[in-house]
Amino acid sequence: MKRLAIIGSGDLGQQIAYHAQTDNHYEVIGFFDDFRNKGERINDLPILGKTNAIIDAFQQKIFDELLIGIGYKHLVFKREIYQKFKNKIPFGKLIHSSSILDSSSIIKEGVVIYPGCIIDQQVIIEENTLINVGCCIAHDTKIGAHSFLSPRVAIAGFVKVGESCILGINSTIIDNIQLVNNTQIGGGAVVIKNIEQEGLYVGNPVRFIR
Repeated sequence: MKRLAIIGSGDLGQQIAYHAQTDNHYEVIGFFDDFRNKGERINDLPILGKTNAIIDAFQQKIFDELLIGIGYKHLVFKREIYQKFKNKIPFGKLIHSSSILDSSSIIKEGVVIYPGCIIDQQVIIEENTLINVGCCIAHDTKIGAHSFLSPRVAIAGFVKVGESCILGINSTIIDNIQLVNNTQIGGGAVVIKNIEQEGLYVGNPVRFIR
């Protein structure tokens, strides 16, 4: 079994560690976190050091693969930290066994898919994206890198979600829609036309807020 280290020991990092271990994907070695001290323990897992210690730890064969457990409030940093270690450290992939993925779907490195998701045919999920509990992504849809889908997001076919997008809980996107990079969709919102200006959108149908 491969050994996993996680960047970020907050709630999201702890959730990823939980699913990685209980679903028998990885042996979780611990966390890297710039805001905690080395040796501190979180749910019986150690802080391995700060992010500047990651390359040395990998060279010392302390872990095999890396995942980023940084939430939607810090997507810019999540993207930056991924780009910093891309092609230097192997990023893992965590797909919960209770999720259903069509064999034609493409799931890139660094992706985390929580329990109970449905990923249909010809779906592409780009790097460093998190798909939370119970999401349904229909055929021929592409989710951009570094994005965050909250629980129970429903996306119809032929949708293109840009990079670094946040889709709120229970939001819905109808078919043949495109979302520009850095779009945030509020909880329960319904998207029925293309979004061409980055920002926050809420409501049914969605309206631009800021």
